[in-house]
Amino acid sequence: METQPTQAATAEPDEITREVVDLMANLVALFHREYEEAAAARSLTGAQAKVLALLRRGPMPMRQIAQTLSCEPSNITGIVDRLETRGFVTRAADRQDRRVKLVAATDTGAAASEELRESLNFAREPLAALGHDERAVLRDLLQRMLAGAAGPGA
Repeated sequence: METQPTQAATAEPDEITREVVDLMANLVALFHREYEEAAAARSLTGAQAKVLALLRRGPMPMRQIAQTLSCEPSNITGIVDRLETRGFVTRAADRQDRRVKLVAATDTGAAASEELRESLNFAREPLAALGHDERAVLRDLLQRMLAGAAGPGA
C-alpha cells in the first residue's frame, strides 16, 4: 500500500522530522568516515573506491560514472587512469558507439571492491540490533525515500 505525501510533508518540519534528519546526517558522516578509512587501507581514494563499487553493476560509460557521482567527466578520467594503472579497471570503446568509452572492473578490481565492502562494519553492527522484519521495513522505507528524492520520471 503506497501512501501519498501529506500536507505536513510540505509544511515546516516538525520535531521528529528534524531529529530524523539529524540522525541520518550522523549515519552518513559515520559511513563516510569508515568508507574513506577502508579505502585508504587499500591504497584507494574514496572516489576510486566509489567507482569500483559502481562497476559492480557492470561496465559503464565514463559519462554515466561522472553523472552518478556528481562530478566532472575530467575528474573521472583521472580516477579511471589511476585505477587502470593499478590493473583494477579496463577501458574500451562501446560496440554500439565507438565514441563512448566503457569502463569495466577487472577481477582484481572487483575483488578489491568486494573486500572493501566486506570490511565495512559501520552498518552491519548497528543493523544487527534490528530483527529481520525491522531491517526489511527500514530497507523499504529507505527505498521509498530515495525513489521520492529522485523525482518523477527518474
